[in-house]
Amino acid sequence: MKQIKRMAAFMLLFMVCLTSVVPAHAAGSGNVDGGGGSLNHGKDGYYWPDIGYDGVRVTVVDAQSGQGVSVPVDYTNVDVGALSPAICHFGKVSKVDYKNGAGLSPQVGGYVCRKPAAPIPQIISGNSRKASIPAIRQYFCSEAAAVMVANDTGIPFEDIEQGKYKLVIEPIIYLVYQHLYFAMTTTEAGLYCQMTGGDLGSHFPTVVMKNHALALFLERSDLGFSAWTGPTGSARTAQEMVSILGIGIISYKGVPETVIDYDQVYRVDTDVILAVRLTTGGKKTPDNPAWARFTVGGRTYSHNNIYIPENGSQLAWVKWHTPTEPGEVTITISSNCSTSTGQIRALIVDLDDNPPPDPQADDRNDGFSIPAVPNKQNVTYLTWGEWDCWWHAHWVWHSRGEDDGYWCDHGWWEYEWEPYSASLSASFSTKPDAKNPTASGKTMKSGYGLNADVSASVSSSAPSGHITGAQNVVAYFPEFDYGEYWRILKRKNTGYSSTFEFQVNPYSTYGRPVHFSPVWYPNGRYATYVEVLDAWTPAGMLQINLTDTLTVRGSLYDDWHIRPIK
Repeated sequence: MKQIKRMAAFMLLFMVCLTSVVPAHAAGSGNVDGGGGSLNHGKDGYYWPDIGYDGVRVTVVDAQSGQGVSVPVDYTNVDVGALSPAICHFGKVSKVDYKNGAGLSPQVGGYVCRKPAAPIPQIISGNSRKASIPAIRQYFCSEAAAVMVANDTGIPFEDIEQGKYKLVIEPIIYLVYQHLYFAMTTTEAGLYCQMTGGDLGSHFPTVVMKNHALALFLERSDLGFSAWTGPTGSARTAQEMVSILGIGIISYKGVPETVIDYDQVYRVDTDVILAVRLTTGGKKTPDNPAWARFTVGGRTYSHNNIYIPENGSQLAWVKWHTPTEPGEVTITISSNCSTSTGQIRALIVDLDDNPPPDPQADDRNDGFSIPAVPNKQNVTYLTWGEWDCWWHAHWVWHSRGEDDGYWCDHGWWEYEWEPYSASLSASFSTKPDAKNPTASGKTMKSGYGLNADVSASVSSSAPSGHITGAQNVVAYFPEFDYGEYWRILKRKNTGYSSTFEFQVNPYSTYGRPVHFSPVWYPNGRYATYVEVLDAWTPAGMLQINLTDTLTVRGSLYDDWHIRPIK
């Protein structure tokens, strides 16, 4: 009887809504990217079951007009039939249709979705695991995905593969609202939130309004949808969900999408040294020196007065500063010698774009086991050098008769190799934060914060133009399996000796430079792993990887005390 009453209330709500639907007029969205963070699972009658209760709606659209040419198909790994005999949904309507003025179409039961043979990747981020945009791209940009969609929509695979059509993909969430199971895309969730006067969003401020809203959005404007350039770690508005968010566009242009193989990967706002090897069959001397020119982003750097013996070689290099924004940089190299390469394609990345989400007191990760610490190779010592060259005079008298002749210099060019080296040393320590009330030495309870201190020093026999100090330190944590999220440390001073600490944590009540251990972390070893990066030389980058360990014993709940109010 209660179920019948709920269904009746649901249908009544829809009947009222249908008379006042706000059409979805999309301002735009771009290709495939995503955001989100940690979340709360809700309460009885209003909850998201867990990670994996998600899917995608795929619509085949004309590549030129953007208009749909197929009925949308929903894909999920969830056994939807086992969730509820009567799932509430809004039919098979795409974001393209809502943009063109379609309204919500309420339905109870009859929801149809497909469970692909190759499971789709996680779409919506959760507490213990963040969705991977590269994994989503790889899955839906594959030939297998194109074949699957072609078979399920009746659109010829060749037309999709050759670029006649594109795929619009939208994230779907399966959740319980008002004790009823719902299936809804981001656009539908935004519209339904508006219809309920914000009630949907008030019950799911993180699940729906942040993680579902930011699960997919466009990097570049396409098909009349705009790219999302706003925040990716905070709740969004219902209107943003309707007009911009919740869309990815997959294009096939005759060949599968390939991963670009970059020659170098640099961090933003960093001094780096780029080197190439010059070789020559003849001699390069002070009278005819070698040179190399590096053109980076419209600016040309030169390394001049390079001396090389016959059939010899030497590195030529330049120190330059990377852009403050991530992107691609193509570097061209020219020289009067043969070079190891004439062009270098570099990727500039921002390490500070994936910090851990806001920890929640009711976060859980029941299946967690403490992972092994990474064991990456250190590069703490490098050598290189350059040729010095001078003229060795050898004067010879040439006689032209008695008391007649002349002196002639029959000298030669002398070369000497000047070796250089550089070494990197570093130390790393963690400790419980000063605001941790019950920590003792290197032991703390889970749920509290910890601090990090890194000192790095570069020593070298080379001139200053040959080297840089260590400039970046990245910290990884066991609760994220040393990879899902990380923190880039704040550099406190620059130079060949540098120190680092955590940046101020935006979720710290006291504005502390801390990392919060999760409240669910089990008793035992809590090892933080750091990579000390960007100490550059002409021979490459020096890097050292360090670990320091705290011990977790108990949780912050052990420090709570509840008593009656007097």
